Amino acid sequence: MRRRDLLAGALALAATPAAARPLMPLHETPREMLSPPYVDGDGRDLTLADFHGRVVLLNIWATWCAPCREEMPTLDALQARLGGDDFHVLPLSIDRAGLRPVRRFYDEIGIRHLDMYLAEDIRAMAAFAVAGLPTTILIDRQGFELGRLAGPAEWDSARNVALFEAIIANERT
Repeated sequence: MRRRDLLAGALALAATPAAARPLMPLHETPREMLSPPYVDGDGRDLTLADFHGRVVLLNIWATWCAPCREEMPTLDALQARLGGDDFHVLPLSIDRAGLRPVRRFYDEIGIRHLDMYLAEDIRAMAAFAVAGLPTTILIDRQGFELGRLAGPAEWDSARNVALFEAIIANERT
């Protein structure tokens, strides 16, 4: 594929409304993952291992990323609907300015159900093999990657909620 073709495809994806994008593609078999350290909103050091036993929807984002800003309310609504002992939306910011712009952004747009997490941008992008923002990774209860989607989505759509409910139920057995 020529570079121009690749760029044209990326631009077409970016121009597509989040609601019209496909569901998260799932892998045929779960994949092992690295987990760089990150901090939560209280400054505690964490890794993905701290969420072992839950299905996690990891969203790598930044406050300066327009598509990230567009999808954040849908992640908040998804956490409000499904979040708990079985499922957690983990919005991992890679803002270089720290948690201050994340807090300001949450307040600005009314994020009420998502916790705050922050990672070093280069380290997180390399460990999670992220080429662009936002990138969202679905992780099973044992910490394996089930699927990923580059680009924004309407995470609280009926189709996505049904997909996550099925995975949560399947992961219980």
